[in-house]
Amino acid sequence: MDIILLLKAATLGVVEGLTEFLPISSTGHLILVGDLLDFNDARGKVFEIVIQFAAILAVCWEYRAKLAQVSSGLMQKQEAAQRFTFNLFIAFLPLAILGLLFGKAIKEHLFAPIPVALAFIIGGFIILWAEKRTHTVSIESVDDMHWKDAVKMGLAQALALIPGTSRSGSTIIGGLFFGLSRRAATEFSFFLAIPTLTAATLYEVVKYRDQFHADDLGIFLVGSITSFISAFIAVRALLRYISRHDFTVFAWYRIAFGLIVLITSYTGLVSWSAA
Repeated sequence: MDIILLLKAATLGVVEGLTEFLPISSTGHLILVGDLLDFNDARGKVFEIVIQFAAILAVCWEYRAKLAQVSSGLMQKQEAAQRFTFNLFIAFLPLAILGLLFGKAIKEHLFAPIPVALAFIIGGFIILWAEKRTHTVSIESVDDMHWKDAVKMGLAQALALIPGTSRSGSTIIGGLFFGLSRRAATEFSFFLAIPTLTAATLYEVVKYRDQFHADDLGIFLVGSITSFISAFIAVRALLRYISRHDFTVFAWYRIAFGLIVLITSYTGLVSWSAA
């Protein structure tokens, strides 16, 4: 097995895991880092599918007790479990429907470094704006959410179809606008990632099924392990962080990162694929 290829796999696995659940866009980072590592061809796209699923498993493991409680509650027809599951379902629908309708066009025109950099910067300023507003909390826990709240969160998540916007960023910041506490918005974003990213993974597996080869098992394994571990660390770290801080640091990171891409493109320091 090519050591350089394994290092690329490990690097992208860490990038996926650390960025999937933070409001800084995993898709945007994978596009940019994949471009730098020259690992953004069809083989690279299949690899991204695998490491994304590994990141989902990390969230499932972190919230295994809650998921088991909900599963048990559904079998016992408990209202709280049914409401929680229904909220996830209707929050999942907007992105799923819009993704099927416009996903191909979006990938053709926006899945490139420069559009991603612009989305990074715009998203950063939106986070700064959200943090300057008075945050009135009307929903302390995900279990307090009404179906109307879930619809709003689903519409916010749909913005993540634009690469560089960030699925978690859209839902978390959207949750702040809609009256959720920081923890409720963050945890609902985590839970919503499970059906959303699982469905996306299954769709991509079917779409790229001819690109899966046994020879790639090595990079799949390395990427999955690093993605799972880094995602698990990121989820726990974010929950601790938001207990004492706001999301301003992520906003400035997004703006700085986007500007670096634009500046290196303009000066010719980096030959981005869409420059």
